[in-house]
Amino acid sequence: MNLLSPDASRTNSIRSHPTGSDYDALTPGLPLSVSEKYSLPPSPASWGMPLLINDQEPDDYLHNPDPRRDRISDRGGHIFTGRGFANLGCLLILVVGFLMLFAGYPILSFATRHSQDNRGGFNLGGINGTGQVPDIPGNWGLIDKDTPQEAYTRKSYINDEDYVLVFSDEFNQDGRTFYPGDDPYWEAVDLHYWGTNDLEWYDLGQATTSGGSLRLRLDQVDNAADNHNLNYRSGMIQTWNKFCFTGGIIEASVQLPGSNLVPGLWPAIWTMGNLGRAGYGASLEGTWPFSYDSCDVGTLPNQTYPGTQEPIWATSHGDPYNNDMLSYQPGQRLSACTCPGESHPGPMRSDGSYVGRSAPEIDIFEATVVKDVKGQVSLSSQWAPYNAEYEWQNTTGNFEIYDSSHVHLNTYVGGVYQQTTSCLADTNQQCYELTGGCFAAYAFEYKPGFDNAYITWVNDDKPAWTIYAGGLATDSRSEISARPIPQEPMYIIANLGFSHNFGDIDFDVLQLPATMSVDYIRVYQPKNAINYGCDPSDFPTMTYIETYKEAYTNPNITTWEQYGQLWPKNSKSAEGCS
Repeated sequence: MNLLSPDASRTNSIRSHPTGSDYDALTPGLPLSVSEKYSLPPSPASWGMPLLINDQEPDDYLHNPDPRRDRISDRGGHIFTGRGFANLGCLLILVVGFLMLFAGYPILSFATRHSQDNRGGFNLGGINGTGQVPDIPGNWGLIDKDTPQEAYTRKSYINDEDYVLVFSDEFNQDGRTFYPGDDPYWEAVDLHYWGTNDLEWYDLGQATTSGGSLRLRLDQVDNAADNHNLNYRSGMIQTWNKFCFTGGIIEASVQLPGSNLVPGLWPAIWTMGNLGRAGYGASLEGTWPFSYDSCDVGTLPNQTYPGTQEPIWATSHGDPYNNDMLSYQPGQRLSACTCPGESHPGPMRSDGSYVGRSAPEIDIFEATVVKDVKGQVSLSSQWAPYNAEYEWQNTTGNFEIYDSSHVHLNTYVGGVYQQTTSCLADTNQQCYELTGGCFAAYAFEYKPGFDNAYITWVNDDKPAWTIYAGGLATDSRSEISARPIPQEPMYIIANLGFSHNFGDIDFDVLQLPATMSVDYIRVYQPKNAINYGCDPSDFPTMTYIETYKEAYTNPNITTWEQYGQLWPKNSKSAEGCS
């Protein structure tokens, strides 16, 4: 192919690919095929296409800039066109939006914020984690919206100190249930309370509200096979791990079940430290009813030194029904003697030792009846380790009874599983389900710790008796140290049961069903000592409970050994910390 000239190339190309007439001349008489008729040479140049840089096309002027020609047109016109306004408007909206998001909204929020009324609270009392009553849709706040305003504050039962309301439940909404997840603070249990040999099964459906009160109902069932082979069922609710408090006043307005003359029922409202869950045996072993923060023999099994029968007061003069042994406790599982590195909820002191932890118990009341005579309540607290002969220091100055005509020390002082400090008080005999039907206020007020600590119990809205910290002082006979008035975060329990452990049951006269009714439960704390919550920094529980969750959620695990967990090493044990 000749590349010297486009024309020559084109001519040579055409000649090398004959057209129809050329073909006729070369091959006379033969027709052209379709492919021959439309055949084109491979080079577009042979088709007459302008491929060289000097070839001009009609629209070349559009692509060739000319500064002198374009100067006028390029600088002509203005931006104030529809398109210009759209571009600028879009940018403006974006800028304003970002400014509003990152500057305007915070400024407006600060300038227009509303400071919530703490409704009579003081500092952090009013009361949630921010020191305010949460305004939650419905009635789910710590303080029940139905609580009357005049009940938001009160005076101490024994002095003029001001207390503020931190928790209340008026139970005014009928039809409430307490199945798991139904309520933010209360939960019914589904178990047999075997620890006290109860005759009933605690059933989730036996705790309800009606007529403006909580109702805990004890029934006899038609078929024991449908009720875990027990003939009775009743209700228990708890605030375990949902609401706890440390120090203050807890008050309940209650109509006791049954009659004031017929014994057998065992209604109670009480509190326990959050590290033990009532009805869940594994969680209670070695924690209930301890209130102890010393490292000595009081933390050891049976309150005796390893391999000995000492101190002698721990192996004699004890429980006459159990070989005169003082204690069958397995020892304090979470004691101040716990070896470093062992499982313990803490906290740890600066010297590397742990704070002794436990699940103490303080009862608002446990009700009983002296047959054909009168109804009474036991106003008590339970303790471990124990004094020799279960004799706490009940001398003048260590306790006080305010009305000796209706209140007296309980002759029952304990056994191998607990020591108790208790008084029996005559109730308002009209405030029973079958007698009068009124409600009476029961309460206790307490200050935790050692110095100036105390518990005061209240019967029918009047102080009944007080135990001071001195009543729980060091005991040289059993060789234990002083026990503090409970410092653990305490949760609330309300239940109606019955058991031969608590007294005689007159089945011939006892009327079932029987119902304990609770008009309200309220918790108050001093203005300068607000302390509620189940996981306080000085007595934490959350991490430990989560670590051993099954012990707190499976009532069929009755011991720590059955749970498959190791007992923390104790520096006073035979093995020590080795």
